[in-house]
Amino acid sequence: MHLAYPAVLAVLLFCVGLYGVLARRNAILVLMSVELMLNAVNLNLVAFDVWLRDALHAGQALTLFTIAIAAAEIGIGLAIVLMVYRNRGTSDVDRLRDTAEREEPEDAPEASTATQKAEATA
Repeated sequence: MHLAYPAVLAVLLFCVGLYGVLARRNAILVLMSVELMLNAVNLNLVAFDVWLRDALHAGQALTLFTIAIAAAEIGIGLAIVLMVYRNRGTSDVDRLRDTAEREEPEDAPEASTATQKAEATA
């Protein structure tokens, strides 16, 4: 078996996942893109395990651990996204950057107007 075929496929999967993480705004699509990246890693682990003819099958064992971690990540990630959606009404990543509520200082009114102007133009 040639190692180039699964390696190229893994690179393509990883690039698609990386593009999804960087370009998407929906939190669920970002989680799906992270899963694509983890699957690309799994493909590389299994391909190198077969190519090296490892007697212990360490690549396949690491793949099982990666799948278990990915399942836990998606479960916790979806729970967090659902709670944020219930509280905020959106799962847009750009709108969720500041999760803490800001408290404006009372002695600096010009700072609050500058913040309001910056938010209005954005």
